[in-house]
Amino acid sequence: MRSRATTRGSFLPHYVDAGLIQADPFVSIDEEGIGQLVRLGAKRGRATRPDLKLGVCGEHGGDPASVRFFASVGLDYVSCSPYRVPLARLAAAQAAVLVAQGGRAA
Repeated sequence: MRSRATTRGSFLPHYVDAGLIQADPFVSIDEEGIGQLVRLGAKRGRATRPDLKLGVCGEHGGDPASVRFFASVGLDYVSCSPYRVPLARLAAAQAAVLVAQGGRAA
C-alpha cells in the first residue's frame, strides 16, 4: 500500500502525519502564521479605508476551516472553484450564525 505522501508526490503529508504541522498549508490556511498577516492586512487596510472590500480566492476559499477563519477576520467574500462552492457557502453560513450569536467563527 502506498502512503499519501508517495501518491501525492509531496513531503507535506509526512509533516502532517508526524504532527509537525496540523494541516497542509496549501489546503487549509495556517492561522497562526499566515493568519496573522491576513489579520494585520485587514486591520490596516480598513484603518485607512473603512469601506475596503476584502476577500480571498483560490483553494483556501473552498476550505471550510479557512472560510470560518476568513469570516472571523472580517473578510467580505471568498471565491473558489465551482465544485467547492456548496461547501464554501455552508461554511460561510455556519460562520455567520456563530458571529451573530456572539461567538467566534474560527
